[in-house]
Parts: sequence; C-alpha cells; structure tokens
Amino acid sequence: NSVTGEEDRLETILPVVAEYNVPVIAISNDESGISYDPKVRFEVAKRIVKRAESYGIKPEDILIDPLAMPVGAVNTAGRDLFTIVRMVREELGCNTVCGASNISFGMPSRDLLNATFVSMAIAAGMTCAITNPLEKEIRSAIYAADVLMGNDESAMRYLTAMRQLTQGSEPDAAEDRRAAREARRAARRERQ
Repeated sequence: NSVTGEEDRLETILPVVAEYNVPVIAISNDESGISYDPKVRFEVAKRIVKRAESYGIKPEDILIDPLAMPVGAVNTAGRDLFTIVRMVREELGCNTVCGASNISFGMPSRDLLNATFVSMAIAAGMTCAITNPLEKEIRSAIYAADVLMGNDESAMRYLTAMRQLTQGSEPDAAEDRRAAREARRAARRERQ
C-alpha cells in the first residue's frame, strides 16, 4: 500500500497501483534513507509523483508521507514537516498523510504535543493523520482546527462534539471523520 523513492520499489509498486487504479502512500525517502533536510524529502516526493504520473496515476490518488520525525531528536521536525506539507499541496497537488504521534516520540505530555501538531499540520494543509481518534485531545484539536480553517460551516460539528464531550458522551468519530474529509474536499473544490 506504499511506495518509496527507491528505484526498485517504484518499478514494482507503481505498475500495480496503475493496474488496479488505487490510491498509494508515497513515503518521502529513497536509497539514501530518510533525509533530515525538508528540501531533499520534498524532492523525493516530487520524483515519486512524476514517476507515478508516467503510469497514469493522478496526483490526487497519491498521499505523500513527508515523514514526521521525533521533535526530541530533531528540534525543527515540526516546522520542517509543515514546510513540506505546504510545498506538496501547492506544487504537487497531492494529499498528505503522516504518523502524527511520531512527532512526540520520547517526549513527556505526548497527548499535548500530538494534538497541537495535528492542528498545526491541518493549517499547513495536511489532509490525513494516522492517529488515535479516541484521544479526546486529538479529536478536540481536529474539531477546533476545522473551525479555524473554515472547514466546519457554522461550527456545527465542533459545537456538537464539545457539547457531547462536556456531557460525558463521545461523538461519533467515524461520522465526524467522514464529515471533516467531505468539508476539506469541498473547500479544495472551491479553491480550484
């Protein structure tokens, strides 16, 4: 379900993706490994997208994983990822995905870092985050980010979720994710 910028992986995976017309996650590392330089990771992503297009795979069917690095090891990891996400969205027109909790690996108060990271990633253009949707902090941050980014018309999902959370019941996570995805798609269509 994923491809990297490694030549043998590109030649193996992309023909299958094209044949079955399925989306693919493109992980922005290659034979040289994972670069700490966001420009290098973007160039790897760009190369994967170019190669995928040569197989007839549309950019919107490619989810770029810019690789969230642990901020405890790489102090610019958050900023670097947000930079790559913006570049991918603006220059390549692809969706983005990442393992959101990777950013907080080895740090205290991971839930706070993860929730803040997800909000900031949404603002940068991140379309998907691999995270625990049952973490209240994450869910609250996503609702709040969607309101602030204009992806929740009249703030209805946010208001419903906050009311349910304060009353002790959980909002329907699956329904909220579907609604949030649809709102982001609608926003993208309006911008085009």
